[in-house]
Amino acid sequence: MSARSAKPSLKKARISAESSKTSKKAALAPEARAQTKDVPTLSVKGKERAASPVPGPRKQGKTATKTSDPSSSTSLPTSFKVVCGSYEKLLYGLEGTVSTSSSDYSFHLRPIFIFPAHVSCIKSVAVSPQGGKWLATGSADEIIKVWDLRRRKEIGGLMQHQGSVTHLEFPSRSYMLSASEDGTLCLFRARDWAVLRELKGHKGRVNSVAVHQSCKVALSVGQDRTLRMWDLMRGKGSASTKIYKEGELVRWSSDGSLFALQAQNTIDIYSTDMELLHTIIHPSRLHDIKFCKRVVGSGELLLAGAEDKKLTVYDIPADHTKPPTVIAEMIGHTNRVKAVDTMRIALPAGAAREETTVVCTISSDGKMRLYDLAALPASSEAQQQEKVQLEPMAEYDTKGTRLTCVTLADGDVGAHAAASGKRKRADDDDEDDDEEGGDLASQQEDEESEGSEVSGGEE
Repeated sequence: MSARSAKPSLKKARISAESSKTSKKAALAPEARAQTKDVPTLSVKGKERAASPVPGPRKQGKTATKTSDPSSSTSLPTSFKVVCGSYEKLLYGLEGTVSTSSSDYSFHLRPIFIFPAHVSCIKSVAVSPQGGKWLATGSADEIIKVWDLRRRKEIGGLMQHQGSVTHLEFPSRSYMLSASEDGTLCLFRARDWAVLRELKGHKGRVNSVAVHQSCKVALSVGQDRTLRMWDLMRGKGSASTKIYKEGELVRWSSDGSLFALQAQNTIDIYSTDMELLHTIIHPSRLHDIKFCKRVVGSGELLLAGAEDKKLTVYDIPADHTKPPTVIAEMIGHTNRVKAVDTMRIALPAGAAREETTVVCTISSDGKMRLYDLAALPASSEAQQQEKVQLEPMAEYDTKGTRLTCVTLADGDVGAHAAASGKRKRADDDDEDDDEEGGDLASQQEDEESEGSEVSGGEE
């Protein structure tokens, strides 16, 4: 299906409220309301409207019991997919696998598709999480292409934005959030690709969006030098503050207790009450940052890709009064590191460990490289004195393509999952998607029936 021939629901600006009179009068889902007590609050200085709390873990209920514990290695994928966009409008898809030899293991990359995806450069790629099948690509041609990653087939084009698509993210399997140079963010429902909300407030280009791990709160930064917070449960802005510089990226930490703002060669690390904890001055221009957990030992890491042709690893101390320090460098590229993504995977039987975290970097040198985060030793005083240099475990060369963005997607589910278990889990996932989509749609109907309008955190 071509981009212009997508089904009509792909172009809808909002869902009509046909049965709003009988809907529940609730802005938050019941489980979300129950979690607003005793959780940290993201307090943003500036113009506010009912600042939303940062929600806690999802309440265990009907849908929560259907999936495996995400911390268990049995629920982790045993393989993964790497999807990259480029200036040359090409979309690359590779399959990543792990093989064992004795107690050692090695990574392998194999191309599974390469084709032109847009009529202009690809600026963002995103994949639905937890084994989801959707791949979305955003381009300077103002179109978001949607693909079925399992069948490697284009589904259609979302033509909601009136500017280049700068960022895409799937908060869950059921929803996708997009940002654009037109100053808006759009929340799509993956079931029918209807636009549930168009979030307005930024004056100028939106550069980056970060969704909290609870999927209920998002932060965005843009050309207007403003940090904005969005309540995704109500579908509206909740607070904003001036940051006096154009934020290029915003990222949440793995546990949601910190967030980082990147601009040029600086990284500002904040607590959720908007207290500036530390400012990192990187030696060269930054292009991407990413939080992740250690594999060996415990603690938070911040990965930073830059013009210096390497990925720098910062240790983020548990004591937030202590400054971050450089503990390692991932080397091998011959040009700037443009983007980075990570994924936890389960290792095959016979490997020295049960799981690890794979780090994928892309560069303007046209190469994708994989690193094993387990090669980084546990935190120690000795490590603080000397930087570790990590070599790539595998690479793929596109022969000169200028890569711009990357995302990692789940491959096969845990090796010891029974085939019947896989089938049941897939059925449950589809059922969960429908339930989650219905919840948010009913919330929108409630708000529309009351005459509420979507605004951008300012009145």
